[in-house]
Amino acid sequence: MNLIFPHTFVPWFRSVAPYIHAYRGKTFVVAMAGEGIAAGKLSAFVQDLAILQAMGIKLVLVHGFRPQVSEQLRAKGHPERFSHGLRITDAPALDAAQEAAGQLRFEIEAAFSQGLPNTPMANATVRVVSGNFLTARPVGIVDGVDFIHSGIVRKVDAITIRRTIDSGAVVLLSPFGFSPTGEAFNLTMEDVATSTAIALQADKLIFMTEVPGIREKQDDAESAIDTELALADAEKLLAVLPATKPTEPGFYLRHCVKACREGVERSHILPYSQDGALLMEVYTHDGIGTMVVDEKLESLREATADDVGGILQLIEPFERDGTLVRRERTSIERDIANYTVIEHDGVIFGCAALYPYPEAGTAEMAALTISPQVQSQGDGERILKRVEQRARAMGLNSIFVLTTRTMHWFIKRGFQPVDPDWLPEARKRKYNWDRRSQVLVKPLQ
Repeated sequence: MNLIFPHTFVPWFRSVAPYIHAYRGKTFVVAMAGEGIAAGKLSAFVQDLAILQAMGIKLVLVHGFRPQVSEQLRAKGHPERFSHGLRITDAPALDAAQEAAGQLRFEIEAAFSQGLPNTPMANATVRVVSGNFLTARPVGIVDGVDFIHSGIVRKVDAITIRRTIDSGAVVLLSPFGFSPTGEAFNLTMEDVATSTAIALQADKLIFMTEVPGIREKQDDAESAIDTELALADAEKLLAVLPATKPTEPGFYLRHCVKACREGVERSHILPYSQDGALLMEVYTHDGIGTMVVDEKLESLREATADDVGGILQLIEPFERDGTLVRRERTSIERDIANYTVIEHDGVIFGCAALYPYPEAGTAEMAALTISPQVQSQGDGERILKRVEQRARAMGLNSIFVLTTRTMHWFIKRGFQPVDPDWLPEARKRKYNWDRRSQVLVKPLQ
């Protein structure tokens, strides 16, 4: 194990570094459904939040308490009533909500206070601050139904919350708000989290929920999770998805859409049932749930001078193991206009360069590289197609590659082996006979 661990941990930790740098100082509003707490996920969830805070992320935590209120009402023998997807909060239900909120606050603060050795909370000092940060108004009477003490967020004290999280504390919000006259209102966790994220103009709004995310095929319960939804696509989905119950896919999506419409950069739907879902969503390329963004984060484009560092970082491991020929920074800077890159969220995950030989009607594709994190996801083919398009636009008839280890990948995509003597004269003079690279050519139709 001691021999294997450094070879897995070190590359993984280095791959996480861009996200650590990118999110330091950012503001996240994280909402945990009461069902997740009832399922025993609180301790691990708090440990992950403590790690985020240690990485420099400013946190606002909102907890739900639907099942806890229901349990209190059952214990009192009082029936529950719902309408329009909201709880009708009469006096007994308001008392139950206050009791549930107090108990959950106690449990959450206790979880943040643990610091046993050999646990993720060891040496962690996380201060939790709660208070009357929310002003609310009554839902009122809707379609003849009086919601009594159920409310809607009217105003968020964003200035005080911002001052608190800037001081290094975690702000904890319960789904309660108060009117200017001191009347208490039962709110929904989703409304509190969304309103707070908008008021703070948070960088992320994250829901830890009963649902794993939005599936790529709505009629297939086994379909893969769509890890990234453009806001326009999410709005189209809302028109057809059920969105009344927390277990329905559109329930959280509508709050994500609202947040993104009003200035929150990214909103996420994650499954609390998956251990470490929060960390995987924040610190890995594809995440684990669904992220709603104003526009797609991944782009396939021609490189600029700002991409030189990212390209060097990407290709360096492959140069070190001999897969690629070493390229100096100065040569990449000089030839940067020849490069095509795939960028996701500010990180370069793939690249290739195109060197034309117009006198021979062909061009070399060089330095085709895809990060190990995203291999086998089709990014190599996407770059290849983009390079082929660039070559066609130059009026060239073919492209060729030189490779020592990946010839089968190219052959599957229409390349054919040829003798090195086929190479254009200018390229033949630079051919390294000691390396004995295979030459493969693909005609451009």
